[in-house]
Amino acid sequence: MTTLKELAKLLNVSISTVSKALNDSADIGPETKKRVRDAAELYNYKPNKMALGLKINQTKTIGVIVPDILNHFFAKVLFGIEKAASEKSYDTIVCISHESYQNEQQSINVLTNGRVDGFIMSLATETLEKNHVNHLKTSHSIKQPIVLFDRVSEKINCDKVVIDDQQAIYNATKYLIDTGRQKIAFVTDIAHLEIGGLRQEGYTKALTENGLSTNDQLILTIDRKDEAHQDIKRFLLSQDIDAVISADNTSGIMCVNIAKDLGFKVPKDIAIIGFGDEETSFLSFPQMSYINQNAEDIGREATELLIQRLENKGEKAVNYKTIKMSTSLYPKATT
Repeated sequence: MTTLKELAKLLNVSISTVSKALNDSADIGPETKKRVRDAAELYNYKPNKMALGLKINQTKTIGVIVPDILNHFFAKVLFGIEKAASEKSYDTIVCISHESYQNEQQSINVLTNGRVDGFIMSLATETLEKNHVNHLKTSHSIKQPIVLFDRVSEKINCDKVVIDDQQAIYNATKYLIDTGRQKIAFVTDIAHLEIGGLRQEGYTKALTENGLSTNDQLILTIDRKDEAHQDIKRFLLSQDIDAVISADNTSGIMCVNIAKDLGFKVPKDIAIIGFGDEETSFLSFPQMSYINQNAEDIGREATELLIQRLENKGEKAVNYKTIKMSTSLYPKATT
């Protein structure tokens, strides 16, 4: 691969001329620009981003840390991040915390060593449970901006992108009530997270405001994913319910399939709404009605917030933003 110096020698021009031509500087004429670009393509010249980063103290790279890459929601957010970053000529380095505080801390330590300009993160379960956020404060103190999404901490003063978790579940529960459902259950495997609590509050609020009594027996909290199928099966057989709201990305799909396997008619006997999107809704039969978090839009918004911070470093700091993204309810075949 040809260097900038070698390219300049081949063209018999200065290194500065080559650099300016490749960066579309107004100082260089169109004929020279074309000559330089043609030669760069012919000799496979690629800018040394690491060297450029050292020179301008900017890597044009964003660090992204997510708890679980196999979770469809985080995968879609990551797609939105990478797409938005690429449009602004930024690269991304992705790390996975696997819900571990220690892994999250190690990822930040590695990436803060001159490798990225800032971070986009969703916090690990262990980080939230322990309420340990000093590793984030350390990164923040050395002027690397952070944008948190979905799972956030009020202890970190930074930009955040979330949904209105309470309102999303409230709307779904209200929809079921309006369609005649009276005995609505709530299933969750994220009760240990703040967003799980907010979603349960939305469910309870909708019941109370519409004259339905709350009943702890109609709330199933899944503590272990390897026992989720058996927990849901026992729950559906033991409770008199006509609808289920799922607070997470997988329980709703399991509820649909298990209910069908047990002989319930969906949605005649039991209506079901879960979190998801068009793709995941087809993982059940019939197709699950779902609350769409618009994950790709969350990724795009988080990226645009971070890049705005990065590209306005010299300006007076503005107040941090918490942006609440809208959700959409899509009634399909299970309601």
